[in-house]
Amino acid sequence: MDDVFDPAGLVQTVTDLVAVKALDALAAIAVLVLGIWLARRIRGALRSSLGRTKLDPTLVPFAAGLVYWGLMAFVLIAVLGIFGIETASFAVVIGAAGLAVGLALQGTLSNFAAGVMLLTFRPFGVGNWIEAGGAAGTVQEIGLFSTTLHTGDNVRVIIPNSQVYGQTIRNFSANPTRRIDLVMGVSYDDDLQVVQDTILRVLRADERVLEEPAPVVAVHELGDSSVDFVVRPWCAAGDYWKLRWDLLRRMKEELEAAGCSIPYPQRDLHVFQRDVS
Repeated sequence: MDDVFDPAGLVQTVTDLVAVKALDALAAIAVLVLGIWLARRIRGALRSSLGRTKLDPTLVPFAAGLVYWGLMAFVLIAVLGIFGIETASFAVVIGAAGLAVGLALQGTLSNFAAGVMLLTFRPFGVGNWIEAGGAAGTVQEIGLFSTTLHTGDNVRVIIPNSQVYGQTIRNFSANPTRRIDLVMGVSYDDDLQVVQDTILRVLRADERVLEEPAPVVAVHELGDSSVDFVVRPWCAAGDYWKLRWDLLRRMKEELEAAGCSIPYPQRDLHVFQRDVS
């Protein structure tokens, strides 16, 4: 005798299936929430513990981020396992889709690779003042995918690592000393020896100016309106800006006190009137 369709049995089967899947979904959500919470706690604890060690501060956020995303990968695999997806099959699928994912995320992967190169070759570290990726500021963090700077006016700038490593990097904190390059213009009527002696006296009077290398003061160019002196003292890297500003003011004051003048561009205007009568 043919099997008789049993609506009640079908309903019961569907109900049992939904109940099982609902329990699986609840378990997956619980594992996901707990995994995210645990991964974040471990990342925070790792940051704190590494920060108390002698490990370079530049490596701390990178290592913590690497551990965090590794833990998240295990959480994702565990969630998929709850739904009955074989992890081995999942790995095969991921491997087959790796090329497509790599092409789609090539920008992200290049940022990660650039971050690894930055930490390997160390062109700069946390606390250095740099120019890179079209921005300038103090390095706050080198992350997995981006580098964070704080500018001089306290603006936070986040630059993708590929833009930092793929362009010229200027590290102003790498060397303990820096040279200040100034140009002072004086009148053609001034005594050039008096100008040079006055500028040297200003430099020698400031303790922040280093004796070695010796400062350079010399005629640099005969300009349209002035004789330009190049002034190149050396100082500690931390004194650069304050010393630069102070020297500019003091050289102007001392040159004027010595009878010299700092000219500004002038133009003589000759007006010709044509007789049209």
